Amino acid sequence: MSEAKRVKIIEETPYRFRIEQEGAMRVPGIVFASRSLLPDEHGDMALAQVVNVATLPGIVRASYAMPDIHWGYGFPIGGVAATDIDDGGVVSPGGVGFDISCGVRLLISRELDRERLAPRIRAVMDHLDRAIPRGVGTKGVWRLPDRAALERVLTGGAEYAVEQGHGVAEDLQRCEDGGVLAGADASAVSERAVERGLGQIGSLGSGNHFLEVQTVDRVYDAAVAATMGLAEGAVCVMIHTGSRGLGHQICTDHVRQMEKAMARYGIAVPDRQLACVPVRSPEGQAYLAAMAAAANYGRANRQLLTEATRRVFEAHTATSLQVLYDVSHNLAKIETHPVDGNLRTLCVHRKGATRSLPPHHSDLPAELAQVGQPVLIPGTMGTASYVLVGVADNPAFFSTAHGAGRVQSRHQAARGTNADVLCRGLEEHGILVRGSSRRGLAEEKPEAYKDIDAVIETSHQAGLARKVARLIPLGVVKG
Repeated sequence: MSEAKRVKIIEETPYRFRIEQEGAMRVPGIVFASRSLLPDEHGDMALAQVVNVATLPGIVRASYAMPDIHWGYGFPIGGVAATDIDDGGVVSPGGVGFDISCGVRLLISRELDRERLAPRIRAVMDHLDRAIPRGVGTKGVWRLPDRAALERVLTGGAEYAVEQGHGVAEDLQRCEDGGVLAGADASAVSERAVERGLGQIGSLGSGNHFLEVQTVDRVYDAAVAATMGLAEGAVCVMIHTGSRGLGHQICTDHVRQMEKAMARYGIAVPDRQLACVPVRSPEGQAYLAAMAAAANYGRANRQLLTEATRRVFEAHTATSLQVLYDVSHNLAKIETHPVDGNLRTLCVHRKGATRSLPPHHSDLPAELAQVGQPVLIPGTMGTASYVLVGVADNPAFFSTAHGAGRVQSRHQAARGTNADVLCRGLEEHGILVRGSSRRGLAEEKPEAYKDIDAVIETSHQAGLARKVARLIPLGVVKG
């Protein structure tokens, strides 16, 4: 019997399951899911990973899993865990993942609707196909000359990109942390990571990353949607990408360092992929500084792709695009939350999980303070994406899902899938696909993922966030 089969899970509500604390677990496991969204016990070890995360030193409340939970590196994808810094709390690169600050940016047009775009959509997609670099190892749109230039990206993020003419100041007001995560230290980034990052800034990457032209298909909360500038038929562009090879290398480097350091701190973990050290240790501080640098790279990356997209829309539709919001879903952040009635300083790991701040939170821009943070959750190629909004009673450190969640490996998805047939089928449903790899398209077929509508409904019903609008794709740019 596999380890996943031995995890006993108790249904508390139709949208919340509990794994009781036992053995080395310091807290229980809480899984926000419906029965249909629970991982397959025969091939997905994600529930066992929820249990393993619950053993981390300093963890508080619970080891949480979001509705899109599936097997990941160390932590499940869709995992959320907070550790108390003043009580031996640790930081674990496995709780962030290899694609540090992978996230989503949504651009909206206040002038262009689906009907006006229709006669121009093919030209727009053809030009986006040429304007958006993507694929493994692809060079980006910004040619940085040397490490010194890259270091300014690592410490300045999207703010530095805007200062260099790639966007406008208003973009930053709608970005998490104003587009730059504090605490970044370029000296904590290895030469190998620098080599990988120098040429890739301003590129989409491969895998599940994409740029989609979308339209608002349905509005669930008219008042909140209006505040965000969303209306049925409006045209949007969603950009999903992260820190590329630089972030991957930073994760690799610091996992190795922490594996060597754990014994010095008396830490033992049930899975080497959960390598961790105390947040306040030199190794912990070095990782957080390097992680922040990668986060800033990812934010600058989405800023550059925003400008490339704007140029296409300005040239072919004579309309502009504004940033609705930009939020990461692979980060560890130092935050203050109540624990057992006392405010505590925590290291909150969100790995494949989106921050979901409630109305009036101090980190929100003034124009969104009354409604809460836009929560951007993409679906899969050919399916819907959603905008939700944060709620005050979120039980998981203001976190929710980040996407649909895989149910097939890339190999399983590609086996027997003809990319040309897939693309023709999508076009018959009004979705133009511009892909750079037939294999990549096959790996990302909609059937490889959970039902995004079910994921969103669970997020809504479990009190993680509230539905605002449903977006459907008109065109997809893929690596």
